[in-house]
Order: sequence, then structure tokens, then C-alpha cells
Amino acid sequence: MDTRPPLPPFTRETAIQKIRLAEDGWNSRDPARIVLAYSPDTKWRNRAEFPQGRAEAQALLERKWTRELDYRLIKELWAFEGNRIAVRFVYEWHDDAGNWFRSHGNENWEFDAQGLMTHRHASINDQPIKAADRKFHWPLGRRPDDHAGLSELGL
Repeated sequence: MDTRPPLPPFTRETAIQKIRLAEDGWNSRDPARIVLAYSPDTKWRNRAEFPQGRAEAQALLERKWTRELDYRLIKELWAFEGNRIAVRFVYEWHDDAGNWFRSHGNENWEFDAQGLMTHRHASINDQPIKAADRKFHWPLGRRPDDHAGLSELGL
């Protein structure tokens, strides 16, 4: 069986590590790679969609990045206990008409003993922004280590 360290039970340090690994994965925008961090029978709630299993999660991500272009994401620890982590996140993206958005959300995660995410519950709100108001300017892909996080950016 595959394992995805760090493994539960989480400490503050390992929860922050797990969050950064998830952020890096999602910033890759590679659905086939991302779903490997989830259990084969993972259950999600993402906006009004409820995918079950890696194949449905991957399909959701593929659809997501056909409409959310130039996607850049920052995640931050909210709380943790045992095998659960609560995260707040913000991402910026634009649609195919060039309209920019900042999406704010919260996620509740639950992991199995191998460190695979079995449950992901996400609530997300989209805020239209002007291109000039963007705060996430790094090149597509992983957020640089020296880039400010959500708290430092006042988000």
C-alpha cells in the first residue's frame, strides 16, 4: 500500500508540511498526479459537486482547470487534531474572457493511516477582482518559499 508522509497523528509541524505538499500539488495543475494523494475511495464535497473515488476527483480537477486559468493557490493551517486538518485557502485565476477572481475557501481533511486523504470537504466563494488587484504573481507552478502567505498578505 502507498504511503504519503507525513502520517497522522499530526503535529503542528507535520500538519503544515502536509498542507504545503497539497498546495504544491494543486499548483502543479496536474490532476493525475494530484489524485495520488487521495485514497482510492476518497469522498469529496467541492462546491456543489460530490465526487467519489480518484477517477471522479480527477475529472473534477480536469474540468476545473479548463475554466480556472492561470491558477495560483495558497493554503494555510487553521486547525488540526489526530488524523484531521482544517485549512483555509485563497486562489486567484481568470476565465477565458480575462475576468479575474479571488476564490476564498475552507477545507476539512481526514486521512487514513497511510497519509492518504479519505475525505475533503471544501466551501468556496468567488470574488471578482481587477487584474491590478492580484496578489499572487509568481510564475505558474509551486509558490516560492519566500512568497508571503495568507496572513502576511492580509487575506
